[in-house]
Amino acid sequence: MRRTLIGLVLLGFGNLAVVAQDEDFHVYSDSPRLFLTKQRLRLLQRERERMSPRWEILDGFVTGGAPLPEPGFALALYYRIAADASAGRKAVEWALNRPAQAAGDLRQLALVFDWCGPVMTPAQSDRLGSKIERAIAAADHDIPGQSARALAAIAIADRLKDHGDSILRPLVETWWRAGLARQIESGQAVLPRDRLYQFFEMLHALRDNVTVDLRESAPAYFLQLPLDHLAAHYPAPYPGPENDFLVPAYLRDGAPDLNEAALSRAAGLAMVSYDSNALETQYLQGWLMQDRYLMRGAFGIPYEFLWANPYQPGLSYSLLPLVFHNPVNGHVFARTSWDEDATWIGYFEGHLQRFADGKLQDVRAGSTPLRVGDVALMTAPDPDPANGMQRFRAASGQTFLLGLPPRSDYDVEIDDQELAGQQTDAGGTLVISLPPETEAGVRIRKR
Repeated sequence: MRRTLIGLVLLGFGNLAVVAQDEDFHVYSDSPRLFLTKQRLRLLQRERERMSPRWEILDGFVTGGAPLPEPGFALALYYRIAADASAGRKAVEWALNRPAQAAGDLRQLALVFDWCGPVMTPAQSDRLGSKIERAIAAADHDIPGQSARALAAIAIADRLKDHGDSILRPLVETWWRAGLARQIESGQAVLPRDRLYQFFEMLHALRDNVTVDLRESAPAYFLQLPLDHLAAHYPAPYPGPENDFLVPAYLRDGAPDLNEAALSRAAGLAMVSYDSNALETQYLQGWLMQDRYLMRGAFGIPYEFLWANPYQPGLSYSLLPLVFHNPVNGHVFARTSWDEDATWIGYFEGHLQRFADGKLQDVRAGSTPLRVGDVALMTAPDPDPANGMQRFRAASGQTFLLGLPPRSDYDVEIDDQELAGQQTDAGGTLVISLPPETEAGVRIRKR
């Protein structure tokens, strides 16, 4: 069924070259251009009228004068929803006095320019617009930098002679379609998990203003992404000062970064908002709408309020399989249950991890299988120098054989079964499936 869905998506996204010829990257849309579509603006204004928990938390931070980690973003959002001119003026003053030294700064300047136009004087608008133009030219061309450049070009498009075309067109056609998208399609990990949120901000901004959907260049990857994102979080909640977090898988030493965990949640919320009708995002929505993970801190609440839609139906994530295998990038995630005390194993970006009893362990892959329930992960044994055959034993369930050449054809022979052909995925993983209460010898050889 999943192959059929991927095929339909690929078919629907065909003839992209023809579509590209008709694309227009000049921005003429009305403000607010960034994220606050008419539909989302109505939703957020109703949330304020209803005094929803998310609004009350944001309102408390702003009206109470609490320090805000991202004051341009938070104050500008508050102004646009509450029509509080004093908050808007504070956001403008912050933006005018803030040096645009990083992509996050440029992003906030763009949001202030776009959302706070009605409270800016002509002199302030000209000064901030000039500042954003200079920052666009100096921004890096990595994912956060390109996302900030896209937001900034859209925000100040009326100031640009070509209305943003010279910035947005090469970003989409060269940096994305001819660059990152092709690498993603080849299985390379060029869209890091901790950059997903910035990427989805760019997705929203481009679709809302120039009707370009970046997903069309890598449809199979984006079809799998919502469930990949969900499965790649450790099962046990991590306590934060204001709320619990579900922590995304990470490879560095030390404790989780709670800002990173907040942005991971924000990425999921933005993902659902981008395509709320897809089956995969409905499962993601069901997972996200757990009250204990509602972000209540000063850093997370603007993201929570902007993107969360508690009225959007979601499906129960506990109905999902306990094993998730993403053939597009080679990720494998498995758990014993959907409970908080579940044992979890994950193979991603060439690393194998195990999470159990509240502890995270990096595992050195070996020929001894690492088992969780009916799933085993193991490194492929060395081939026999005489005939190239690789031999191992497998038990009932699924055995994920790691470390083989990506997208390579293999002859697979299992005891008492006929010889069959299989292909490794983009991560070099081969899947061997055996019926319950079965153990057998397996022999594979690369064609």
